[in-house]
Amino acid sequence: MSTAGITVPGAEPRVPVSRPSFWRAPFSARVWGETMHLTLNLFVGILGFIHVVVFVALGIGLTPLFLMGLPLIGATVMACRGWGTLERGRAKALMGEVVGKPAPFRQKTPGFTGWVKSSLADGSGWRAALYLVLMLPWGIFTFAMAVATWAVTLAMITYPLTQPLYREADMPGALLRGDGPHAPGDDVYLAGFGTVTLVFAVGVVLLFLTPQIIRGLAWVDRTMVRGLLGPAFLSRQVEELKVSRGAAVDTAASDMRRIERDLHDGAQARLVSLAMDLGLAKEKMNSDPDAAQRMVVEAHNEVKLALRELRDLARGIHPAVLTDRGLDAALSAVAAKCTVPVTVTVDLPRRPSAPVEQVAYYTVSELLTNVSKHSGATSATVRVWVENDRLTLEVADDGHGGADPAHGTGLAGLVERVRSVDGTLAVDSPKGRGTRVKVTLP
Repeated sequence: MSTAGITVPGAEPRVPVSRPSFWRAPFSARVWGETMHLTLNLFVGILGFIHVVVFVALGIGLTPLFLMGLPLIGATVMACRGWGTLERGRAKALMGEVVGKPAPFRQKTPGFTGWVKSSLADGSGWRAALYLVLMLPWGIFTFAMAVATWAVTLAMITYPLTQPLYREADMPGALLRGDGPHAPGDDVYLAGFGTVTLVFAVGVVLLFLTPQIIRGLAWVDRTMVRGLLGPAFLSRQVEELKVSRGAAVDTAASDMRRIERDLHDGAQARLVSLAMDLGLAKEKMNSDPDAAQRMVVEAHNEVKLALRELRDLARGIHPAVLTDRGLDAALSAVAAKCTVPVTVTVDLPRRPSAPVEQVAYYTVSELLTNVSKHSGATSATVRVWVENDRLTLEVADDGHGGADPAHGTGLAGLVERVRSVDGTLAVDSPKGRGTRVKVTLP
């Protein structure tokens, strides 16, 4: 795989849009797709503006007379949802912008009257209507900018080829100022080797600057699509809370099952064996004191082993070194147990909260375990720092790569653990070039 990105929480993570380099931008399909999108904005704006304004105005006008205006407005709002679907598809096809669907329409009360009330109160439909209204002035501007900038750029670049054509019209070159060859006055033409060369050079400069203008305009388009045609902020927050709550419950249940299994198979079995040995020693206390003494000594050793297992279990629940000395010492202890050399760098101005610190510890522990078992790496690095008021940790190795969160329970479990504290996790693991996992926590 090339890059696998996961952002949690959230039902539909946003896919990052690849950006061509400055020098490759004029020849990239992405820039020309954005140009096409900006050009089509005019036609979408005209049709969408007419749809919204005409039918909403007609509905308002009909409401006092025939009471048919409100269903017409409701139908217009519902049709705007369809426009939103088309515009999300256009943004995906031409700009590579993947935007999640808004919340589905829900009719709160049954019947035709209930449908009218629900459609009139549909926030997603009204936001799509606002998008169509705004698209008219914005579409006029983007159409003019996209067409004008590329037309001027291409005209200046090809001017050395087109300049001889002006001679057929009795003109030495393109008319820069004046009234033309058949009118009196001081006319200024773009002619001469130096002038033509200068025009060509300016055209080359514009060839690389125009894609940057297109990118800026396309960024506004992307913002409008995400803000007005995607999920509403509150519904997105509710969905994120549902996902986070489910992840927290699943993580807690998994930890409880692990603790129960460790107690049942380890300390509990050892304590049952210890009780049986002490019972036999008690029976032999009078008849065979030497055998009873040996059995007590063995029971004493069993107690030590049981205590060690309980300490290990408690350390697995919450490591003592993490509580006592913080994340730096705890991660260094984990790195020392890894089968490959690990460099640990921790730069934190203060200790994070206990839940976040614990999630960071277990995340690094699991990732280093994966490095030991599956990566085939010869070295690894662990970095922890604060970025934009969020705890950021990165684990990288030089192994064979190819890690995919969609296949395998290890990374999927980490996603759930990170999601439980409203964090994000991204995996970059191209085959043959190692794996890099970046996690951000609040």
